Amino acid sequence: MRKVFLASGATAVATMGGAGAWSALADDSTGTADASASPVPSGAPSGGPGGGAGGPGNQTITEDFFGLTTDGERIDDLFTIHSTGVRTAPVITAANAFLAGLSDTQRTSTQFTVHSTEWRLWSNVDSYGRQGVSLADLTDAQKALGTALLKSALSADGLETAENIRRINQAAGEAIGNTTAFNEDAYYWTLMGTPSADEPWGFQFDGHHLVINYFVLGDQVVMSPCFWGSEPTSMAIDGETVTVCHEEVTASLAFVNSLTADQRSVAIASATKTNESMKAGAFADNTVQAYEGLRANALNAAQKRKLLAVVEAFTGRAKADAAKVRLAEVRAHLADTYVTWAGGTADDSAFYIRVHSPVVWVEVDCQGPGPLAGAYGAAQGDGPTQKHVHSVIRTPNGNDYGKELIRQHYLTSPHHR
Repeated sequence: MRKVFLASGATAVATMGGAGAWSALADDSTGTADASASPVPSGAPSGGPGGGAGGPGNQTITEDFFGLTTDGERIDDLFTIHSTGVRTAPVITAANAFLAGLSDTQRTSTQFTVHSTEWRLWSNVDSYGRQGVSLADLTDAQKALGTALLKSALSADGLETAENIRRINQAAGEAIGNTTAFNEDAYYWTLMGTPSADEPWGFQFDGHHLVINYFVLGDQVVMSPCFWGSEPTSMAIDGETVTVCHEEVTASLAFVNSLTADQRSVAIASATKTNESMKAGAFADNTVQAYEGLRANALNAAQKRKLLAVVEAFTGRAKADAAKVRLAEVRAHLADTYVTWAGGTADDSAFYIRVHSPVVWVEVDCQGPGPLAGAYGAAQGDGPTQKHVHSVIRTPNGNDYGKELIRQHYLTSPHHR
């Protein structure tokens, strides 16, 4: 497979046209467009590391983007350029304000081309070497502009979850005496493309246990991959109990406990789970995973609602109009949705769930104690626990990061021909 070499910094935003634009997108790199690049990697993608922990240290990309599939072949015609009615003007305004508030040096290191591999260079690991500008390098006024950008894209729940993940990261770092690695400012901004009403662009907010990829084309939004996690998932901070990742855990347990004995025998692959089960975390954009478990066409109406609630815990972190469009997309493929489970089903059980359809991939994974174990009286090597959760939402069949919409835009827009 062809190695994708990474540039050391951000590339200037360029306007490309014709075959060169398509070749650059196919090349999927931050550097000069490769006119000989193929738009699809040769052979079935191998998937790379599962990425539940994001990988130790710094990883790189070893293959062109293809997307999550069940067999190495993408399903065509799932995603099209069309009007959705989602209000993206506030996000455009907030993104432009954020960029304008940066210094020239900060802006140069933060803004990439829309086809840049920077989209894919995210990790939930604290020690990962990120590009862009960190919150630690921003003034209070610049941080406020960044918060306004998140607020324009996320629901109140999404924004609160993002902020609380950072708060817990800081408090847990203080509890173990290591705020150098674990703090609320070790989160980085990058923007891909130029905020526009009719050209593709987006942003990434990336750090320990929190990754938000947000793509915009006209009034279409793709908010994936997004990683939400925490260790611990609940902590007393300044006299307040701060809790995150509760929605996906609660919804998952409610679903599995709604199943009949016969349904459980199909859905539950194992009554126990390993410390890490996630398959499509960081650096796993091309994971090949066959459908497993119980198919949703075997569910009754109430059970289907509970399954959708698991997905809604993730989609609901976007603004209401974008969340509604995304959930409708998921609902349209509900009959072809599969769910698999490992672990216990009691209220406090550690478990793993994967919800997988042609258009959505959700994983909730209760992990073993990690580097912040001491913040909640645990030790590394203990078994998996709800106190350390990793979760991710993706768009299979090539539309993570809005990649399929970008492809169609460059192929069909008259000014790019």
